[in-house]
Amino acid sequence: MVPEDIAGYIENLHGRFAELEAALADPAIYARGAECRRVSQEHRKLETLFRKFDDWRKALAGLADNREMLTAETDAELRELIAADIAELEVKAQKLEADIQISLLPPDPNDAKNIIVGIKPAAGGDEAALFAGELFRAYMKFAEKKGWRIEVLDQTDTELGGIKDVSFSLSGDEVYSLMKYESGVHRVQRVPATEAGGRIHTSTVTVAVMPEAEEVELDIRPEDLRFDVFRSSGPGGQCVNTTDSAVRVTHIPTGIAVASQQEKSQHRNKEIALRILYARLLEHKQQEEADKQAADKRSQVGTGDRSERIRTYNFPQNRVTDHRFNVNTFDLPKLMEGDLDLILDQILMIACERRLDQLRQA
Repeated sequence: MVPEDIAGYIENLHGRFAELEAALADPAIYARGAECRRVSQEHRKLETLFRKFDDWRKALAGLADNREMLTAETDAELRELIAADIAELEVKAQKLEADIQISLLPPDPNDAKNIIVGIKPAAGGDEAALFAGELFRAYMKFAEKKGWRIEVLDQTDTELGGIKDVSFSLSGDEVYSLMKYESGVHRVQRVPATEAGGRIHTSTVTVAVMPEAEEVELDIRPEDLRFDVFRSSGPGGQCVNTTDSAVRVTHIPTGIAVASQQEKSQHRNKEIALRILYARLLEHKQQEEADKQAADKRSQVGTGDRSERIRTYNFPQNRVTDHRFNVNTFDLPKLMEGDLDLILDQILMIACERRLDQLRQA
């Protein structure tokens, strides 16, 4: 791809950019949360695309100039400097081209949404619960580096310091477009601290990444919801609250139920339970719609189903493998400190290439 191939398309996008700026200049839009967020994110995405397109053209022009100088230059020291500039510009131009290709892909309808993430230990008992806690902390650190807003909605810890269940929301730019690749089963292979024999154990943790739903997106009647209240309990079943502040809400038509006991206020727990329920119902609705489509895009990035093993964390080999994209990183400790870009950068590049191939064949 060269700039001339898409220059006309980029120019047309300036018209869309002007429309978005006009929409953001209207004070009324700030009272419509979902629309404001969608328009703001599209505006920022186009602004970034224009900047990168200009930088790409400048990098390519610089490359052409340097290559011309290299053919004419005879001084060995100057030739070495020019060659170094060429190598640097080639890397820069390649990275910008890849970023632009990703930006030009049709957006996922959920990309502008904030998300709710749920983490639960699956197979492996205490070791799975401990890894669930470590994965939760890795996501928190990744979110902080990205400048996302974090809100823990519900969390139940184990007596050994692991996590039995946690739900949290992430708000900010590109939240869903990055975190959607985390949905599925995460497998960990390592020697547990409690293992005296030094044997490697395999445990699993499930991660659910769900776009937050606006009530207007869901047709929910009040009579479809059943609310139950009960007393909150902590690790081991001990009572941590003497009032019925915990809330369970069940969507009767689907049977999907969510409970929240994080807060002391019954009203707050009801609000949290409904937020998580709405996200699960939107996920359920979108999955049903996707299942009806013959050309299901989920085949490109895995189903996103929480029963699908997507990644293995092999501590003895210091390796993280994503099985959907067949990519690895050999810096597991750094990744667990929140540097998820070590694996996500590779995933995004392959997902972009697959999507482009799919669009070319369409």
